[in-house]
Amino acid sequence: MDMNKKQIAIVGSGIGGLTAALLLTNQGYQVTIYEKSHRTGGRLAYEEEGIYRIDQGPTIVLLPDMLLRILEEAGVDRSKVELIRCDPMHRFYFEDGRVLNKWSSREEQVDEINRVFPGEGKGFEQFMADMDPLFPRGVSAILERPFPKQRDFYTREMTGLLKQMRAYTSLRSAMGRYFHSDQLKDAYSLQSLYIGGSPLSTPGIYTLLPYAEHEYGVWILKGGYASLASILEEELKNRGVVFHFGEEVTSLIIEEGSCKGIVTSQGTAHYDATLFNGDFPQITDLMDRKHIRKRRAYKASSGCLLVYLGVEKRFEEATTHQFFLPSAFVSNMKEVFQKHRLPDHPSFYVFNPVHADASAAPEGHSVLYFLIPVPNAERFSHGEETGKLVEKVLEEAEKKAFPALRENIRWQKVRTPNDAKRDGLYGGGSFGIAPVLSQSGVYRPQPKPYPKIQGLYAVGASIHPGGGVPIVMQGAKLAVNQLIKELKS
Repeated sequence: MDMNKKQIAIVGSGIGGLTAALLLTNQGYQVTIYEKSHRTGGRLAYEEEGIYRIDQGPTIVLLPDMLLRILEEAGVDRSKVELIRCDPMHRFYFEDGRVLNKWSSREEQVDEINRVFPGEGKGFEQFMADMDPLFPRGVSAILERPFPKQRDFYTREMTGLLKQMRAYTSLRSAMGRYFHSDQLKDAYSLQSLYIGGSPLSTPGIYTLLPYAEHEYGVWILKGGYASLASILEEELKNRGVVFHFGEEVTSLIIEEGSCKGIVTSQGTAHYDATLFNGDFPQITDLMDRKHIRKRRAYKASSGCLLVYLGVEKRFEEATTHQFFLPSAFVSNMKEVFQKHRLPDHPSFYVFNPVHADASAAPEGHSVLYFLIPVPNAERFSHGEETGKLVEKVLEEAEKKAFPALRENIRWQKVRTPNDAKRDGLYGGGSFGIAPVLSQSGVYRPQPKPYPKIQGLYAVGASIHPGGGVPIVMQGAKLAVNQLIKELKS
């Protein structure tokens, strides 16, 4: 360890912490990472059994250029990360038997929509045309800057942008301007589920998500998203970053208005600055009450019922990403997000990576990942009913897209929100705090969450600008920029 360099501690080694460490070491800072578990990556992890391995958490890569650009800024060559484009991006299976592909090409998508929903293609064209100028403005005004004070957010320019992006309404209502069909409204608003929010309550600014799919494509990482963590860990070790695995941080040392270091299960260590990379509401567990004026009650994101399968069969007709939607998708969302109960007619997503990456499973085999939106562990206890829901979903998938699925299953594992909570995810939600209006933009915890405490910063899915791997990486960039600026002042 070079004691002549400024010393930075990072608490947690999720993608936000790893990205921050890369950016800091690239600027000459000495970084030490404390990780209470035995591995890096946080939500980026594998589920494995015998010959089978599949991502435990995120699977869909959106905004690939943002991900690769931030890695380059941190000194990591793009060639270390191999992305594979998915086209069709998604396939939607509707209850009435309709099947809709989502293509990255606008022209192909117009034709596809008109084939399945005659006359609706013009709504898609209008949506893309409206978003063409709004998307870059939204990225620069919302995603690429912090909001330490409310007045930084409510400028005349920002107020106008929020109005144009219909921030005052829900994502589904915003998409209702463009489509008559409820099924198309569903297909173009369920992207809020990527970040743990209901399309009925996630604000309209998240029209950024369905637009980004078509403008930048949908991708996967060869070897699985979880492989990104090991790539970055190796790079950091080559730069001299010290990792303390199995060493939990139990408190922050805050004296005279400044964070001076940390206390762990192994002792005390002092640092010039500390960056917290965990589910943000849990940071208060590390702080003395005198430093917290009032504990804020945060709403956790949705839970996910995750099913991992190893199957001795390949499904040549299935694509990489597919969504299965019930006839009453809005009712399904209300059951999960408002009534906090398991849905009678669930929606679900299936990831079939061998379609895009044949090496994702042995020859003649597949690995499949099912994600079913369910209540988080704060408001619902997952028991026997959860197993019945899994069987219902597998039967539906077999009937519509994966013939003879169940008889060819060789490995199955289920992960519930109870498991997520046990692993430290806030409220058992899979995406940090929920992306509702009261927890977005200036109302979301900021990269410097406590303006009066110097030397303390935060990154992660619960921190502005929000969830999703590239967005968390962008949040790490914001935190590091502020940290460096304040250390130099």
